[in-house]
Amino acid sequence: MLQIGENALEFCLPNQDDIEICLRDLKGKWIVLYFYPKDSTPGCTTEACEFTEAAPDFSELDAIIIGVSADSTKKHRSFIEKQGLGITLLSDEETTMMQEYGVWQMKKNYGKEYMGIVRTTLIIDPEGIVRALWENVRVKEHVAKVKAELEKLQS
Repeated sequence: MLQIGENALEFCLPNQDDIEICLRDLKGKWIVLYFYPKDSTPGCTTEACEFTEAAPDFSELDAIIIGVSADSTKKHRSFIEKQGLGITLLSDEETTMMQEYGVWQMKKNYGKEYMGIVRTTLIIDPEGIVRALWENVRVKEHVAKVKAELEKLQS
């Protein structure tokens, strides 16, 4: 897992419109990068909707919100349309980026072990350095905490 103060790792992944988005293209902006398990599931829908609702506030802070999951770009498009989302979703079907960022981990559910995405959020500054990190995120009030931390980092 990346730590606060480390450089964010370079990535290039397709977004919901099959346009490649790379970290290097986002330099100069604050980035809220969040990893989530699956499109159209209750917690992930709540998180995506809350980030969408708060997007204008993040925009005023010169920050862009990017969600990453292993879902396909087609699933992302459907999720965005169904929920009216206004954020960018990246598709990491091979889980390469998620493995590099340390969020692809062994999980347990009902006694079964499997590899999956640990809900994680990072704030990356305009120079590409990780400034805040939340692991094993609980969705309730998470977006407000991220926004408050971003405001603190910028003051």
